[in-house]
Amino acid sequence: MTGNTHIIGGLAASLAFAQVSNYEPVLLVGAGVIGAIIPDICHGGSKIGRRFKVLSKVINTLFGHRSFTHSLLFLVLMAILLTSFVDNESIVMGILVGMASHYVLDMATKNGIKLLYPLKVTVRFPITTRTGGTVEYLVFAVLSLLTVYFGYGVFGNYL
Repeated sequence: MTGNTHIIGGLAASLAFAQVSNYEPVLLVGAGVIGAIIPDICHGGSKIGRRFKVLSKVINTLFGHRSFTHSLLFLVLMAILLTSFVDNESIVMGILVGMASHYVLDMATKNGIKLLYPLKVTVRFPITTRTGGTVEYLVFAVLSLLTVYFGYGVFGNYL
């Protein structure tokens, strides 16, 4: 999936989570968007990879794309690091929800992800699409509608 689809996916997922949790929604949602792009630090052409070129190159050289940074191991390590160094639970949960949304979206692509890294098993959904294709644009549109729906549910009382 492209960076924009990951961003809207992180936004929709964190807004949905905000409806069923007691975390601060603005912090949760902002962190969810950031978390949604973190796994692609392993790809030099991604939004985050272009921002942190050296780190992206090192991670890609060590692990390749869609392996370690797209795994449950990475998610758990991030959870440990974040809870150790970030005092705000809304931010921590937002980042983790955003990362999880990234994993789900990439499992819908033909290449899948190495969710169980270091095992070399590729995890993907039975029905997949290619990155940047027509189906991805439909997914983007649906996620956009969900963002409006969940956003109204979270922030509608502020209107």
